[in-house]
Amino acid sequence: MLPTVERPGSGRRSGGPYETPPPARPRGPRPSAPPPPPYRGRRQRPWKKIVLTVLAVWVLFLVAVPVYAWSRIDKVDATPSGSRPDDQPGTTYLLVGSDSREGLTRKQQLAYGVGKAEGRRTDTIMLLHTGSGPNMLMSIPRDSLVDVPGYGTTKINAAYAFGGPDLLVKTIEQNTGIRVDDYVEIGFAGFINAVDAVGGVQICPQQRMKDKLANLDIKKGCQEADGTVALGYARSRHTSGLGDIDRARHQREVVSAVGDKAVSPWTVINPVRYWRLAMAGSDSLAVGEDTGMIATMRFAYAMTRVNGKNGLTCGVPIADLAVHWDSDRARRLFRFVKEDKTADIPKPLCRPSGLRNG
Repeated sequence: MLPTVERPGSGRRSGGPYETPPPARPRGPRPSAPPPPPYRGRRQRPWKKIVLTVLAVWVLFLVAVPVYAWSRIDKVDATPSGSRPDDQPGTTYLLVGSDSREGLTRKQQLAYGVGKAEGRRTDTIMLLHTGSGPNMLMSIPRDSLVDVPGYGTTKINAAYAFGGPDLLVKTIEQNTGIRVDDYVEIGFAGFINAVDAVGGVQICPQQRMKDKLANLDIKKGCQEADGTVALGYARSRHTSGLGDIDRARHQREVVSAVGDKAVSPWTVINPVRYWRLAMAGSDSLAVGEDTGMIATMRFAYAMTRVNGKNGLTCGVPIADLAVHWDSDRARRLFRFVKEDKTADIPKPLCRPSGLRNG
């Protein structure tokens, strides 16, 4: 037997060999362990997942539609050879409305009053400048008498007929000193489809217009017009003493009206309208080979901001109805564009008709 040493707290009796017995447990049922606390994580809400899925699909749709429309657009050579004006601040687009009948059936040609002419001509020539100041949309009457490189003094739209987009760009650059950065061309079908895609536009003729050549018969005053009527209104030049000058004004009016409606929230909310507007010009739209998708989208957005306080609409300053340019006023207006100072253009230089008092 070895001697034992009492440990502190062992409960042994002092000097005794036995330990103190443990206290008796109380009788009765043994208490159960408390239940675990309930899980308080967030409940999954099915409607949230549905909303997020719908938004994701909608964003994908908004992106995919213009990408698909872009894949259907033709590219043309619109970059002239030889010397050109140096790079200038801001961006200047050349918008050409060609009289191309491509995409129109014979029945449509008769309905729209466009006939079946051969060759290539331009019914609309506009410069759109964007930059630090308000956007400026300037019409160049197609009958303007200018120097066409290689062909002498003739109507400016002959440049397109003689040499296509690149000669037209070269002619404009040499006669204005303004560098054309991007080129956009649309045919009759695209014009009509764009108007119809936004549900028609409001036009405000200042007199009754009856023009068999444009298949047009409308009353005086503001009224709604579908694509067919809007095309006739933009093409007619036989109902006014100003001829081609008034036609250019009507063209800017229709283009601005389409832009105003295209930028409304309803265009994005309504998938049918969004689709139709994106596809409107894709079959009859052409852009320069150097004009990319982003530049084209910027052009489309800029066209929605060319009226009222957001922009300026002008005609090239002209000296007479034979469409000779007013060299002094035109040179001053072109300088403002070249220097990207559209906010400083005085009203006498930016007239709807281009005439000094018009």
